[in-house]
Amino acid sequence: MKKRKPSYIRKEYAWAYLFVAAPVLGFVIFGVAPLLYSVWLSFTSWDLVSPPEFVGLDNYVEAFKDEKVYKSLYNTVFMMIGIPIGMIIALLLAIMMNRPIKGISFLRTIYYLPVISPIIAVSLLWQWILNQDFGLLNQTLWNWFGIQGPNWLGSAEWIKPSMILMGVWGGVGGTMVLYLAGLQSISSTYYEAAEVDGANAFQKLWLITIPLLTNIHFFVIVMGVIGAFQSFSQIYVLAGDGGPEYSAATVVFYIFENAFKYFNMGYASAIAWVLGLIIFIVTLIQFRLSKRWVYND
Repeated sequence: MKKRKPSYIRKEYAWAYLFVAAPVLGFVIFGVAPLLYSVWLSFTSWDLVSPPEFVGLDNYVEAFKDEKVYKSLYNTVFMMIGIPIGMIIALLLAIMMNRPIKGISFLRTIYYLPVISPIIAVSLLWQWILNQDFGLLNQTLWNWFGIQGPNWLGSAEWIKPSMILMGVWGGVGGTMVLYLAGLQSISSTYYEAAEVDGANAFQKLWLITIPLLTNIHFFVIVMGVIGAFQSFSQIYVLAGDGGPEYSAATVVFYIFENAFKYFNMGYASAIAWVLGLIIFIVTLIQFRLSKRWVYND
């Protein structure tokens, strides 16, 4: 016969389950339930007013025919150019921030501030910086170099580089902190041995530092790609209509438009699930390829 647990142990279990119940229940109600409901919605036509009407795979078929889906997907992938640019800048900053100089903690804090700043406030700031007529960037180009700056946010040619510039500025601080932690974990014996062999600074960077930071490279790339696929807030603030010729609209922005501008929730849910599948496949490929270049010692 199974021995019954003492009452004080049963009481501890009861309290443990009670404390765990709140976050689990919240996750089910606000996470799992909407997720499953969006699956059902993706097979329906629903305008938020009338009852959902089942349409089968029509939403998915329409999504693969929709030119705006491909346009927004192209814009999203194009803006990922900022990921390697940000990684290079962040690594160089981390190397400089890894030196024992006076006031280094203050400098690290300054570079990290954009990461913890509200994205809407930052977007409004950049809206002023990138203004064609009185923006800080164009004023600087004219006053210092005599160059007439372009219409950053009003030109189909320049709006994506503007978004990349803002994204690099906002994310480089967080990546720098990761690289800084990685640099401080590398044993100095590697560099000492390289100096004995006559290696210069570039050789030590290329043959020691970069290979020993591959875990961080991998993490930054994976999270950067996922974050780029999910970008929305800055697009909504800086290009509320998707930009000229719809050249700044991301996939999530197009999902938002369909859901809350055109009130086509079923179609928006279908595109969202297509995007989720793309993110899953891309992430899976990255994990598969990581076995070939990520150093895990």
